[in-house]
Amino acid sequence: LYVIGVPIGSPDDLSLRARTLLRRVEVVATEDPQATQRLLSHHRITATLTSYGPTHIEGKVRILIDRLKAGASVALVSDCGMPVISDPGDRLIAAAHQEEIPIRSIPGPSAATAALAASGFPADAFHLYGSLPSRRDALARRLPDILAHTHPVVLLCPPGSAITLLAEIARSAPRRQLAVACNLSLPTESLYRGSAKQVCRRFAHTTLPDATTLVIAGQTKKKRRTHPRSG
Repeated sequence: LYVIGVPIGSPDDLSLRARTLLRRVEVVATEDPQATQRLLSHHRITATLTSYGPTHIEGKVRILIDRLKAGASVALVSDCGMPVISDPGDRLIAAAHQEEIPIRSIPGPSAATAALAASGFPADAFHLYGSLPSRRDALARRLPDILAHTHPVVLLCPPGSAITLLAEIARSAPRRQLAVACNLSLPTESLYRGSAKQVCRRFAHTTLPDATTLVIAGQTKKKRRTHPRSG
């Protein structure tokens, strides 16, 4: 089982090793067959695709495991980025481990690390949230835990949710530094960094693209107040 990272935007970011393996494997299991077919066509790769997710995953896992046990080579890809990162690929990989099927990871682009690198926030450690509530009240309840982290937090924003998310952060922590990365690796790529209040004002009347990644700076640790010794 080959776990292959694919581009997050520009199709030219597909690695040479990934291209070689996608040509060689017998089956490519993909979250989004149409997106994967466009990528393969760009590189003139012919492959047999099968759908993996978002529904009936358990049944698809069993079918793929049976094929692997029969000796077939299978590549697992996401619609973009690395499988498992905000993606149901873990179920197939865990099942392959149970069956002692060899697994090879072929690394590729990641929106999380690309946005974090461009943000300029210290990143010796960070937190990643790939799934957040879409309802505003549920999001407001979740946000305090996210904002309490002392390391940067990367949020992979679901389509249409970025503006709501920015507004909630600006309300809760208006001075917190943020970076909003849109359409990473595409010609329309943009990055805006500032306080939550500034960022929210900047995008208040803008429709952000579906491919939006938000990086929140970690909360600054409060220094202990020291009292001068008496005497």
